[in-house]
Amino acid sequence: MGGTEQRAYIGSFSTGGGLGITVADVHPETGALTAVHSTDAVENPSYLALSPGGDVLYAVSQTDDGAAVALSLADPARPVPLGAPVPVGGAAPTHLALALGHLLTANYRSGSVSALPTAADGRLGEPVAVLQHEGSGPEPDRQRGPHAHGVHPDPSGRWALGVDLGTDSVWIYALDAPGGRPVVHHETRLWAGSGPRHLAFHPRGHRAYIVNELDSTLTTCRWDAETGELTPIGTTPVAPQDTDAVNFPSEVAVAADGRFMWVANRGHDSIATLALDESGDAPGLLTTVDCGGRRPWDLALHPSGRRLYTANEGSGDVSWFDVDPATGVLTHAGSIPAPGASCVILG
Repeated sequence: MGGTEQRAYIGSFSTGGGLGITVADVHPETGALTAVHSTDAVENPSYLALSPGGDVLYAVSQTDDGAAVALSLADPARPVPLGAPVPVGGAAPTHLALALGHLLTANYRSGSVSALPTAADGRLGEPVAVLQHEGSGPEPDRQRGPHAHGVHPDPSGRWALGVDLGTDSVWIYALDAPGGRPVVHHETRLWAGSGPRHLAFHPRGHRAYIVNELDSTLTTCRWDAETGELTPIGTTPVAPQDTDAVNFPSEVAVAADGRFMWVANRGHDSIATLALDESGDAPGLLTTVDCGGRRPWDLALHPSGRRLYTANEGSGDVSWFDVDPATGVLTHAGSIPAPGASCVILG
């Protein structure tokens, strides 16, 4: 993308009335979004990711068959598919990430993580690995089997971490294994019934923070990039303890300076601000603010650190907030309609 132009790409659930992928201009001073284009070329594009050069947009199609799509951003305002959707070998992919020449997808319904090679022009190949999880958890409605919900490369680039809501665990994959395809390295068990969903790393890379959907907490873990070992060290509530709302947190974002983090709360319909000390070991809940809608599904922090965006699936909008640099507290600054919003990324 040329110049100082910036855009936001919004994924939405087609089955929930969404427009597919919406492109919005980002105002350089206020951060306000203005929708400029939408495409329904991808069914149920629940999560999106940009190539390192920003010239290709990737989407998972959260359908029973499960697929991933690469879209050219030769015109950044008008994504165009680079070929047909590619089956991922798993059902209902919910998340994706790029790592060491592969697109990784977390396949919720089948409980697996797939690796699809990316070509020089961004096109996707057929899966070279489908890493099947095994296990279950104590919650009968949500944990009868594995449900991979997120896949996240670590800052070193040597590993990826697959967060599985169904098995109450994080599966660690070696990305630099012989043969050039990811392999399972280790499984780290978390607290039974926690329902881990997504994670984010501390900017120093020594800690990982896992948002737990089923018990409304955040788990802090030590991360050793030399050995690929993840060690849980504590949990933190992410919603006020006196709330009557049944809460299902969805996403976590960490400030680039490591002083604050934010968690999206569905049910409480808020965004929590948590403070971090120098060690990063003990996040503390500072406050919550209304998310600007209902059922916030995703968070995106502006590269400047001055704004935070949330995709509110329940109310069908994307809202943005100004971030107080001294306290991390958020102030609602605006929103645009986005029916079925599931994801927002900035490029």
